[in-house]
Amino acid sequence: MVATYKLHTYWKLFISIFICEVIGISSAIISNTNNSIWFDTIKKPTWNPPAYLFGPVWTILYLLMGIALWIVWEAEINYAKKINAISLFFLQLFFNFCWSILFFKYHFIGLALLDILILLTSIATTMFAFATIDKKAILLLIPYIAWVSFATILNFTIWIMN
Repeated sequence: MVATYKLHTYWKLFISIFICEVIGISSAIISNTNNSIWFDTIKKPTWNPPAYLFGPVWTILYLLMGIALWIVWEAEINYAKKINAISLFFLQLFFNFCWSILFFKYHFIGLALLDILILLTSIATTMFAFATIDKKAILLLIPYIAWVSFATILNFTIWIMN
């Protein structure tokens, strides 16, 4: 019985991380239509991070997001509260998915800025919902909201410069 429970728990962990990583990879694949050529030609601030940094950072962030999702999914709390928190998580994941496509595939810098502002708000809302369930889940999302906050400022700066 204990082994079955642990297996069930580990499958939930795997599924949670897998969903987050697949969303990130899918968005990157969809948005990668010669974007480096376009991105190299637009004006960017001197503090724009190097391209090689984004892949590893996002891989880690999606991993942490997946673990946070799993913690909430596994929590033994009121079902409605859990579903609300998980729904908010997937809402922010949707805006996360859309940002790269808007910015890199379609070059809609302003619309991407609107999306990332909604994303930032959605992450904060998700964090509040997660905080009422398990504090570890909110701690895992701190690097994510920090990175998206930085990306929001970068997106805004690029929008102004171009």
